[in-house]
Amino acid sequence: MIEFRNVKKSYPNGTVALKGVNLHIDDGEFVFIVGHSGAGKSTLMKLLLCEEKATSGNIIVGQYNLTTTPNRRIPHYRRQLGVVFQDFRLLPNMTVYENVAFAMRVVGTPSKMIKRRVPAILNTVNLSDKHSAFPHELSGGEQQRVALARALANNPSVIIADEPTGNIDPQMSLEIMNLLVKINKLGKTVIVVTHEQSLVDYYKQRVIRIQDGLVIDDYVGGMFNETV
Repeated sequence: MIEFRNVKKSYPNGTVALKGVNLHIDDGEFVFIVGHSGAGKSTLMKLLLCEEKATSGNIIVGQYNLTTTPNRRIPHYRRQLGVVFQDFRLLPNMTVYENVAFAMRVVGTPSKMIKRRVPAILNTVNLSDKHSAFPHELSGGEQQRVALARALANNPSVIIADEPTGNIDPQMSLEIMNLLVKINKLGKTVIVVTHEQSLVDYYKQRVIRIQDGLVIDDYVGGMFNETV
């Protein structure tokens, strides 16, 4: 469960990025977050990832209140999140297998579990035959699938995909989105931040639209449902 309760965020330069956001996402939901550049999407994601602290209000994610969680607890909180970035952020000198395994090693996962789990994850994202390839040997779509595999490495409850189709062609975009839908059906909460309206319309999932630091729409499948 993710809940924003009257969340406001101001930056030291005077920019007011969020002006009182209220939203609720249930466990297992698939949600698009959309909005123009500067609407507040990036700030909302940074608050979820604890890269920034809210100026006021409360953000509840599972058992955590991110507004009051001490810094020493943040690494533990982040383990329940899997993040897919637009620019992939793969380690160039590691193979596909090693990139995924590394995400597990840094949190102390035993080697036996890594050897068992990494091949299963690569199979989920259709990359079993690329396990020994390096990032520069992969297409953009394949690199994004590695990034998705890495996000799944520690079995998070929430997957956050920040413009996951921004650097890949339309056909690969559909492939990545289909994988995210597949992962959602396995019980994961999936949040996709995007500006691609065609994808939003095609997949007919819940859409939260942000404008000028406020949630202005909350609807399903391209059909207006409710104004918040």
